[in-house]
Amino acid sequence: MNPNLESDLLRTLVAIADTKNFTRASKIVSRTQSAVSVQMKKLEEIVGERLFERGSRGVILTPPGEQLVKDARRILSLIDQAAVSLHADPLDGHVRIGVPEEYGGTVLPRVLARFSMMHPQVEVTVRCAPSSELGAEIDQGELDLAVVHEEVARIGGEVLLNDPVVWVTSDKHFQHECCPLPIAVWQRGCWWREWALSALEQQRRDYRVAYISDSALGLQAAVSSGIAVGILARSQIPADCRELTLDEGFPQLQGSNIVLRQRTQNKCSTKAGMAQAVREAFQAPALPDIT
Repeated sequence: MNPNLESDLLRTLVAIADTKNFTRASKIVSRTQSAVSVQMKKLEEIVGERLFERGSRGVILTPPGEQLVKDARRILSLIDQAAVSLHADPLDGHVRIGVPEEYGGTVLPRVLARFSMMHPQVEVTVRCAPSSELGAEIDQGELDLAVVHEEVARIGGEVLLNDPVVWVTSDKHFQHECCPLPIAVWQRGCWWREWALSALEQQRRDYRVAYISDSALGLQAAVSSGIAVGILARSQIPADCRELTLDEGFPQLQGSNIVLRQRTQNKCSTKAGMAQAVREAFQAPALPDIT
């Protein structure tokens, strides 16, 4: 008899695969952790395979689990597409969106996949750049929507996520123990840079600027390679790096939000549809739990 793979079970499986954690997955699917465990036990019984292993970094998929997740994503995509086609009127026109480059490989594909599935006739222009540039382009009318980093004290749009700025070091290198402290910072004019330098100077800590970049990807590379300690949004800490703490002598930095900004002029249903796709992408488990 062919197994009955219920879509609810597959959605929970995908949530676990994305978060690598039963507790965080339970929040995504709006169930208790015990209910999620029962679901996965049932799914393993249906397919006759063990789907998960417990590891030091969380839940790890077995080879059968990885294959089932791939199939589940395709199945759920078709189900969602069918539901959308029955209930939503497709939009057309043109929309221009800006996203910080560090989200270009994570959140952006989810935004575009969701939006294009619902509204395949819309022409989408995407700009990946630092938040300062995207904010200016919104003000100048060159973009319709933009996702930007913004100080917690200054809310100029819709808050999507609180994403604290933290000190980061490589797991394989020990630059945080050096004196003077080598640091990787943004170019002049970035408020993250001012935060970092001001915090170190208030501590009267000896430091040197070892690396300057105009992109988060550049800072991630500097920290991962062991060139320097850097400051990054907590959601953007590379896999081989970790956050440095106050107990290790690194002062707490100010808060940062990820904010959706929109042009107030020329609003339309196409731009509103893109804004909703952005909201849903940031609510999804592509970003780690940072609270």
